Amino acid sequence: MPKFNYIAMDGAGKETRGSVEASSQAQAIAQIRSQGLFPTAIGQVGGAGGGGKAAPREAKAAAKGGGLNMEIKLPAFLQPRVKAKELTIFTRQLATLVDAGLPLLRGLRVLHRQTRNETLKKALLTMGESVESGSTFSESLALHPRIFDHLFVNMVRAGEAGGVLELVLTRLSEFMEKSEKIKNKVKSAMIYPTVVLVAAVGITGFLLIAVIPKFEEIFMDLLEGKSLPGITKFVIAASNVLQNYFVIVAVAIAAIVVVVRIWAATASGRLILDHVKTRLPVFGTLIRRTAIARFTRTLGTLMASGVPVLQALTIVRDTSGNAVFASALQRVHDSVKEGESMAAPMEQAKVFPPMVVSMVEVGEETGALPDMLTRIADTYEDEVDNAVAGLTSILEPIMIMFLAVIVGTIVIAMFLPLVSIITTLGGSSS
Repeated sequence: MPKFNYIAMDGAGKETRGSVEASSQAQAIAQIRSQGLFPTAIGQVGGAGGGGKAAPREAKAAAKGGGLNMEIKLPAFLQPRVKAKELTIFTRQLATLVDAGLPLLRGLRVLHRQTRNETLKKALLTMGESVESGSTFSESLALHPRIFDHLFVNMVRAGEAGGVLELVLTRLSEFMEKSEKIKNKVKSAMIYPTVVLVAAVGITGFLLIAVIPKFEEIFMDLLEGKSLPGITKFVIAASNVLQNYFVIVAVAIAAIVVVVRIWAATASGRLILDHVKTRLPVFGTLIRRTAIARFTRTLGTLMASGVPVLQALTIVRDTSGNAVFASALQRVHDSVKEGESMAAPMEQAKVFPPMVVSMVEVGEETGALPDMLTRIADTYEDEVDNAVAGLTSILEPIMIMFLAVIVGTIVIAMFLPLVSIITTLGGSSS
């Protein structure tokens, strides 16, 4: 029986190489897929010229005749990402084409011709070849995990199973648009305080390094050894530390940042850090509302698209973006798996507001949970909008006051000794 060497990818996008024995290439592809793998190149041993072992390059060359010619991907960390806006546009356009009656394969080729993003363009070419060779659309999407996440792939899989792919793609594009809208509003709210903070650090650094040393020389010459006010001593000491130990201070700050990032990457560190974030004054409320809006919107969209509730809860848990909510959703998943309701573990988790728990409970009782989750998402997205607007109005005066306090402290620290110098000079002249 002929032997085929292959290159395939698993559901996580990891490349695998191996060989199978089959009577034909089509049967070999079927065997590979039965293992949960997606073949990207396959060739018969000895079929590329001269018996012996077919190298992966030869296998790729042999795959050209079977419609499976795909480039070996760069390592995941080297692949540039596709922006959320570009992915949303692609999803919306594909939904429109499929809804208009255009075959999926032709729709992918149309979008491939007009897409300018090279990463997405290559992915569309690969996906078209994969679909043409007999793979499902969701299997083709799973070959590109850095572009299409679990949420995207599973919703498409549910749409294919239910024969409503165009509807699912429309819902998915709407979901992505609303998620991006919330994210952009939060980012825009942080632009002003970030600019003010950078300005404060820059001005303070300039004063401490360039201005304060000049005043220190003046004070030493004119005060003749007299004691300086405490606030002046503090500012001069800070200036000396920054001038003489700048490298050490910079390295220490960088080391602290690296240590915190490494700690935050651990499960316990991320959980503690996210817990602190949700308890912050002002910002904590915004973070909680954003997380609830994301959770309810995602879960509602998945369930409305036909994804089973346990699988939907797993996807929502993995895409929540907050370890506190992910832990709570895991408990909800376990409860539903045991045949219980969602509302009880949500209430016990103490992270979901009573209104959310009550609406979920009503949704479960009436059988309209997806619709109820969507309504919750709409409500909390409106609250996020209001919170962002309120946060912006509060942060502006706070940051102005923060900048004024820093600069004012330095000015006062330098002004107090000058008063003493002027008084001394006035007394001696009289």
